[in-house]
Amino acid sequence: MKILRWLPTFCLILMAWPSSVFALDDIIVIKINGAINPVVAEFVTDEIDQANVSSAELIVIQMDTPGGLDTSMRQIIKGIESSNIPVASFVSPGGSRAASAGTFITIASHIAVMEPGTNIGAAHPVNLMGGGGESGQAKTMEEKVVNDAAAYIRSLAELRGRNAQWAELSVRNSVSISAEEAQRLAVIDLVAVNLNSLVLALDKREVKIKKGTVVLSTVGKNILFKEMNRRQRILDIISNPNITYILMMLGLVGLYLELSNPGLILPGVIGAISMILALYAMQTLPINYAGLMLIILGAVLFIAEINVMSYGLLSVSGAISIFLGSIMLIDSDDPAMQISRAVLYPTLGMTLLVTAGTIYLAARSSQLRTSTGLEGLVGEAGVVKETLNPQGRVLVHGEIWNAESDVTISEGEKVVVESVAGLTTKVRKASE
Repeated sequence: MKILRWLPTFCLILMAWPSSVFALDDIIVIKINGAINPVVAEFVTDEIDQANVSSAELIVIQMDTPGGLDTSMRQIIKGIESSNIPVASFVSPGGSRAASAGTFITIASHIAVMEPGTNIGAAHPVNLMGGGGESGQAKTMEEKVVNDAAAYIRSLAELRGRNAQWAELSVRNSVSISAEEAQRLAVIDLVAVNLNSLVLALDKREVKIKKGTVVLSTVGKNILFKEMNRRQRILDIISNPNITYILMMLGLVGLYLELSNPGLILPGVIGAISMILALYAMQTLPINYAGLMLIILGAVLFIAEINVMSYGLLSVSGAISIFLGSIMLIDSDDPAMQISRAVLYPTLGMTLLVTAGTIYLAARSSQLRTSTGLEGLVGEAGVVKETLNPQGRVLVHGEIWNAESDVTISEGEKVVVESVAGLTTKVRKASE
């Protein structure tokens, strides 16, 4: 009886439960705005899996991307191909693009839609081997990568019944086209002015998915926008190559200041945290470890400059090492995965300026005469308070000291401290 009494309340709770939890027959919108990296791939694939569990009506990947990592792109495409819910790629809003990895994802989706004023293409694979050059081996490797990417995108286009010839040209020749031309060439299915128009256009549309053909019923369905959770947002931010580089240089400067001036604590703590975050982010980026080692070597050379008299040679070598390491750090020709020059040069300049300034101040301080303690009395001027014959007392630094001299010095005369032995100073006349 108690269970029956609580049953209406339980039903009300179920009815009031957020629709984002159950998402039955909802339209799920996943937004991608930026480079395709492992964090974005994890976010998209997780949302696709959850939408399949909750039996959503449609999944829309709304994107504006310049490209990204090949491995992350393939992870997203695998998630799309394994989905039992139709996935529509929507290049939006106006001015957006689906370049490089974004082109592959759009071609691989069950439905491909673009908003007017957007473009797609330029899918030529970037230098994934980090270096390349003009050697025969590098050219052979580049040819293999291009052929692999061309075959992959052609297979995706043929699977979805799209223009496979253009898809291959986007890889081999980096061609890019507008939304209207993409529809005309059968690269995409529709052009929609906004998300609501897309929803209306897809109603009653037949879509082939892994388990067969389904007919969409999108009109009147609830649209749920999915965003990254807090952890994913933080990881996505630090996975940006520019942020990673800034964190790494901040970490090196902080650790350098702590090692060169033990006991400061704050620079060491900030440096350690920044370096750990940078090292984590490097797992998601195509890092050239030769460049990373050059940067670390440069930091070591700067630390050595404080303890070794090299007349600036170690500092210059350290600056060159850090500069070369910085421009080599990212192993990709994709602009979306590179460190912006507007970030690289100012950050590098500030790092070298702070480091060189620290070395300069440390060198200056090592040349200064001690001004505290007993050693600080040597060379100081004083006044005789009790005639030295040969012993007496003098006033130095506002303190009365026992003193002795080789000659008799009368009270009131000025003297200079020559040495200190225990609590007795040896002085001479200031005029000598």
